[in-house]
Amino acid sequence: VRIRMQLLSDAIFGNGMSVPGGEDLSVLTDEYGFPYYKGGTFKGVFREALEQYLFWTVPKGEQKQSQIRAGADALLGKEGNDAAENPRQLVFSDFQLSDHVKQCMLAEADTDSAGCQQEILDSLTHLRTFTRLTEDGIAKEGSLRSLRCVNKGLSFYSEVSCSGSDAQLLTEVFSGIRWIGTMRNRGFGKIRITTVE
Repeated sequence: VRIRMQLLSDAIFGNGMSVPGGEDLSVLTDEYGFPYYKGGTFKGVFREALEQYLFWTVPKGEQKQSQIRAGADALLGKEGNDAAENPRQLVFSDFQLSDHVKQCMLAEADTDSAGCQQEILDSLTHLRTFTRLTEDGIAKEGSLRSLRCVNKGLSFYSEVSCSGSDAQLLTEVFSGIRWIGTMRNRGFGKIRITTVE
């Protein structure tokens, strides 16, 4: 199943790295500077949404929690154990821009230039600065932070390997996923996920 993740707000696909003197948190990029979102990270977001979905759809009873856990494990494997053989286990590829968009941008960029990667990154992302305020409404000293955000409106695509009988369940769980990435509680990373025929 091919899925599309459209950014309805700026998003932060943090890579845990900083650029000294420039960015306190950078985004994940490939060798050309194109941002992407890890499939393994999305799998954790999907697990959370799946468990919520099962909480509301599994009938009440003494075994409800164990049924929810068993349902999640059947599709995603046991946490910390991805190696188990399971024909129903979902595998998510990384979310990336479409190949067409990448090819068009690479055709326009000077790929021999040392700044090509930064040029591509700057065209798809931007820096946002934040600061903490004191109780008096004054910027707290030393609290200025710069984070790189992926631009609102971009679409990223992933391939999900799943059995045909689970396709409808996937669609229903995807509709419950609304936020991804860093600083979701501050309005970053609002998304819409749809399946692509």
